[in-house]
Amino acid sequence: MIEPSKPAWQAFEQAVKAAKPEPGQLRLIQAGGLTIDLSTQRDSPRLRQAAQHLLNQCQFDQQRDALFEGRIVNRSENRPALHTALRGHHAPAHIRALVEHQLDRMKSFVDQTNTLNRYRNVVHLGIGGSDWGPRMVWHALRGMHNRRTLRFAANIDAHAIVAALDALDPRDTLIIVASKSFTTTETMTNARHAIDWLAQGGVSNPLSQVVALTANVAQAQQFGISDDHIFEFWDWVGGRYSIWSTIGLPIALGLGWRTFEALLEGGRAMDEHFRHAKPEENAPVQLALNMVANTSVLNFSSEVVCPYDARLTDFVPWLQQLQMESLGKAVDQDGQPSTMATSPAIWGMPGTDSQHTFFQWLHQSRQGAPVDFIFCLQPEHQLIDHHRQLLINCLAQRAALWHGKSEQSTYERLSQSMPEQQASWLAKHGVHPGGRPSTLIVLPELDASRLGALLALYEHKVFVAGLLWGLNPFDQWGVEFGKELARQLLANDPSKAEHFDTSTRHWLQKLTELD
Repeated sequence: MIEPSKPAWQAFEQAVKAAKPEPGQLRLIQAGGLTIDLSTQRDSPRLRQAAQHLLNQCQFDQQRDALFEGRIVNRSENRPALHTALRGHHAPAHIRALVEHQLDRMKSFVDQTNTLNRYRNVVHLGIGGSDWGPRMVWHALRGMHNRRTLRFAANIDAHAIVAALDALDPRDTLIIVASKSFTTTETMTNARHAIDWLAQGGVSNPLSQVVALTANVAQAQQFGISDDHIFEFWDWVGGRYSIWSTIGLPIALGLGWRTFEALLEGGRAMDEHFRHAKPEENAPVQLALNMVANTSVLNFSSEVVCPYDARLTDFVPWLQQLQMESLGKAVDQDGQPSTMATSPAIWGMPGTDSQHTFFQWLHQSRQGAPVDFIFCLQPEHQLIDHHRQLLINCLAQRAALWHGKSEQSTYERLSQSMPEQQASWLAKHGVHPGGRPSTLIVLPELDASRLGALLALYEHKVFVAGLLWGLNPFDQWGVEFGKELARQLLANDPSKAEHFDTSTRHWLQKLTELD
């Protein structure tokens, strides 16, 4: 991990501050069918050398091997993190056997369901990592030839489950309950309501139309779900990394088994790139190094993600969970407080909506933020003029962030149409600082394979950043603490609420009036 007092970090920090991308530089990396353009990120021979020393200090090669080989990388929970084994063939034989068995069971279930032409609708109930992955892939890849309609409910707010079930035929609807523990409050509350809805809709055996995706098979069995409707994943698969597991069942039901396979293939292609490419040509490594440089050296406190593709609307919240749940830590692997800025906030939305929402802040605020722009060269529609305008807007915004606009150039333009004194005053308002870094990620088209590669790209970026900062990207103690307090409050035991603050106790009392 980074130690600010060590020469390797000091050399990296100095190299970042001294480096400036050259105006004529084109810096592209090909990875998993994607093109990553790093031309406006800090770069120099000196910086590349310093980055390599930093990676060596963090034992990057050995830690990357540990990840893929199933050794303990989640130290606080004493577990491996083998999400890559869900889509690759590098894992230990006994792990691979478990994965292949569940994949075979999934495929058989999908094939049988298709053969019997069952279920026009699938309602997926999960939250966090059990929800964002399938939801994001469905919205990204759905088209005119979907096998089924998918709906999602995650929130404990009843409006979510009511909307998900609205106007569906209970007799033609499959309910998927996705929960690693099979005790998640939001998911199990929604599941019980969905089962009641099936019964009220005339389904004589509601549990026959319920499927469980879980690491806690015994709990799903106790809930009443039959063994042939329980699909397992494991405690060495973090929720935010679980799209490649049985959590992908709704994708296979809604979009087809071949689509799910292609998603895995894309992730596998990025895995191979990450395992074998040299650091200076390794896309996840370079994205992580840029994030460390931008956050810990250049003092940017957030990163913005703008997919210039409306189908990727849910990509930003998926990435928020992946990165902020993984890196939102204040202590390192040894339990020592971090001594530098780490883990930037992730936010954003699709372009060109984002241009009319927060790009003013990106261009002219004092803080600013690095931006990841994402677009697809080929659209899935025939409105080529729309698509050309979309991509040109993306390129223009990226160029504006980098080049900026000086007071003098603004004055020269304004002075042609107004008095000099007024132009001089207004010119101050037109200054764009520029020099704001960005990354452009280009997909040839948005298909399952390229989407899989994109997801794995960010997974590996997070792993490398965690390694550099000394953070554990595979636990989430902050999430668990809030759940623990909620359980105490839900117990309706006054003695368990005594230690809460006055405001919490006031509103807890108000809630009793709803009964």
